[in-house]
Amino acid sequence: MRQPWIRSARYDGLLILAPPFLALAVVLLLPAPYRSTARMPLLAWVALVVLIDVAHVYGTLFQTYFDPLKRQQRRTLLWVVPLACYAAGVALHSVGGMVFWRALAYLAVFHFIRQQYGFLRLYGRQEPRDAGSWLATALVYYATIYPLLYWHLSPARNFNWFIDGEFVQVDWPAGRLVATVLYVGLIAAYAAWELRRWRRTRTLNVPRNLLLGGTLVSWYAGIVWFNGDLAFTLLNVVSHGIPYLALVWNGGPTPASARRAPRRGAWAGRYGLLVFLAAVALFAYLEEGLWDGLVWREHGTVFGWFQHLPTVASPALLMWLVPLLALPQSTHYVLDGFIWRRSK
Repeated sequence: MRQPWIRSARYDGLLILAPPFLALAVVLLLPAPYRSTARMPLLAWVALVVLIDVAHVYGTLFQTYFDPLKRQQRRTLLWVVPLACYAAGVALHSVGGMVFWRALAYLAVFHFIRQQYGFLRLYGRQEPRDAGSWLATALVYYATIYPLLYWHLSPARNFNWFIDGEFVQVDWPAGRLVATVLYVGLIAAYAAWELRRWRRTRTLNVPRNLLLGGTLVSWYAGIVWFNGDLAFTLLNVVSHGIPYLALVWNGGPTPASARRAPRRGAWAGRYGLLVFLAAVALFAYLEEGLWDGLVWREHGTVFGWFQHLPTVASPALLMWLVPLLALPQSTHYVLDGFIWRRSK
């Protein structure tokens, strides 16, 4: 069968499908303490959190506000979403800081899960539906939901999504066992269906299976297998951020007859890729600098100039400031539910 690549075997393989496997290989090479403790080297934090995790958020700009055509087509959406996100953030933070961070964490989790489902739909777009096709959808969802269930049903872990205590956690071994049995059973059912399909048709959807394998690897290893902040961050961030940036740079999903979508606006031209990467990195650095200078005060050596800013400690001011600083993230999560939709 002709494989349903988004752009090409080389492009998809290196930038969309390989990241979780490469991240796992790096984690396996880490010294043991980094796989099972909350230790996070500063350089690793900068590379993973600032230059990939936060930076990928700003990739959305190139599919929305920085694209003249799409900015015109989605004018109302691009105004309403950030205003609504900010209003909701202020309302949540007025109830309590933890309420805000918990809501944002669960919104982020939903966004991460849906990205995997979106890639699954892209890689299954040429396949006819049959009685077992639902198994692929069920597996991509449960490959992400099971590790989250394990996290929620375990004692405190050595990592978090945003801040400690954001997820509701209850130590329930029986619940973890039931979730694990369902996990193994679903993997077995999918493997059996795929084997039967291959025997019948002698075709194998390579990118779909690599995507599912990478999802299983990154989420299980990052949350269940290892219990370290660096291991979790590396598997979580690399597996999500790099494929997202690759999809944005490709211009989104395109038909086979158009391997490269036409570029418009700030990233057009000979140095478009350099502009793209430099822009998202710069925006990420500025955002994290403001967070560090105004709120966290944790990485002064990285954000030296921002340490001259006054630390904001007043709950009344934080209620307005924190949702504003988090607005790029919340807007990214919501807009992404709209900008990648296709009629087919």
